[in-house]
Amino acid sequence: MNILLINGPNLNLLGTREKEVYGSKSLEDIQQDLSVLATQNQCNLISFQSNAEHEIIESIHSTIEAKIDFVIINPAAYTHTSIAIRDAFLGVKIPFYEVHLSDIYKREEFRHFSYLSDIAEEVITGMGAKGYEEAMLKGILKYRGK
Repeated sequence: MNILLINGPNLNLLGTREKEVYGSKSLEDIQQDLSVLATQNQCNLISFQSNAEHEIIESIHSTIEAKIDFVIINPAAYTHTSIAIRDAFLGVKIPFYEVHLSDIYKREEFRHFSYLSDIAEEVITGMGAKGYEEAMLKGILKYRGK
């Protein structure tokens, strides 16, 4: 099973950025933990982070050729602004889990809306770094047919 992990803008600053909101784990720490979990479940994890919307879209487009089974994405600020990322997911018809470290529904009102939530397999919000693990395990169970 192949899983693509996509992290959007400013998530490269995790561990140093607003720790009271996003926690103290770095993106590298999160990716390493997920890599271990993927290996334990006989899965291949590909991790990608970009601050550029077009690069995120290209990574979604690449899922067909790369034979990705599902995507875990934290679109960060693009959650609330990117119809283009939404259209990319609709275009390739790849299942995905939307993850947010903080609870976006308990933050500023502009963060309450997501262009992706209604087409995501599930939205996992407010669990910190554990939300990524939750998404991975849910995806593995669903796509292995358990």
